[in-house]
Amino acid sequence: MADQEAGHATLLSNMLGEAAPKQCVYNYPYKTVREWVDFNQRVTRYGESGVWGFISHLDSREVANLLSLSISTEARQQLIFRQMSGLSPMNVWFENGWPQSWAWTMLAPYISYCPEGTTRLAWQNFPTLQILNNPNINRVSPNDTPNDGSETVGKRITDPSVSDISKDENCLNQDAIGKNCAPAIAHNRSEPLSYPGKQVFLEWEAPGKSVGPNNSYITTTAAGEPKFVGWSSQLNLTYSPLTVTGENTGYTYQPEGFVYDDDGIINGTMAIMLTDIDLFVTPFNLSMLNPHIVALGLYMAG
Repeated sequence: MADQEAGHATLLSNMLGEAAPKQCVYNYPYKTVREWVDFNQRVTRYGESGVWGFISHLDSREVANLLSLSISTEARQQLIFRQMSGLSPMNVWFENGWPQSWAWTMLAPYISYCPEGTTRLAWQNFPTLQILNNPNINRVSPNDTPNDGSETVGKRITDPSVSDISKDENCLNQDAIGKNCAPAIAHNRSEPLSYPGKQVFLEWEAPGKSVGPNNSYITTTAAGEPKFVGWSSQLNLTYSPLTVTGENTGYTYQPEGFVYDDDGIINGTMAIMLTDIDLFVTPFNLSMLNPHIVALGLYMAG
């Protein structure tokens, strides 16, 4: 997979020529192999969705075609990283495309430094939305994940779940069918990561935080007070009401619904966000929601 990514970078560099940026320095949050795999299944999600989001908006069909040849390979990487994490590798019927600002918001906090002369990006950086009880994929019972954010490695958007939990509670050590989450072709887990009606506890940053290479980007929002939680998965962007409980804290309940037949609208590694209105958008014009986003996060729905 590393060789594939090097090849993709070479392709992009060849297309951009002298304008191609030089390699930056990154900092990553994992401490164990298990956390490394979990982190990668999150990184490949926004890497993939970020390209699907803009590829059909390109004027050059030739460039779009070359990018599709690379990002279809990254889609396979996301699948296999989920499989290595003991998650369902084929959990959705459709993958959402995301606006560039969403992908840049998720990537920027992991870049420490870029060489002098690197082109400055115009995409917006949103404040971070932290899901305090984001289901810990390492637990036999993911619903036992504490509500205080303590089982995420850090506070950046795509930080993985901690893997150093007790042996009895760790699904990696279980032999019983429905409880083990070691790498496999697939697992049927007795208890899902999340479910409709689950109470999801949220905390979000105020705008104005320095992020990205050399802390040279500042998080911003043009939205008003948060009122809804937007869930971006499958073909849909679905909203649920937000209950504010304090300064930059609140909760919502995971919504229920289906795309076709029994295909749930909330599933997979997915983007969620706080918004000030429940604006109707389609898979092609998600960027219309950007002016209404208060904070952006990543949810482990299944």
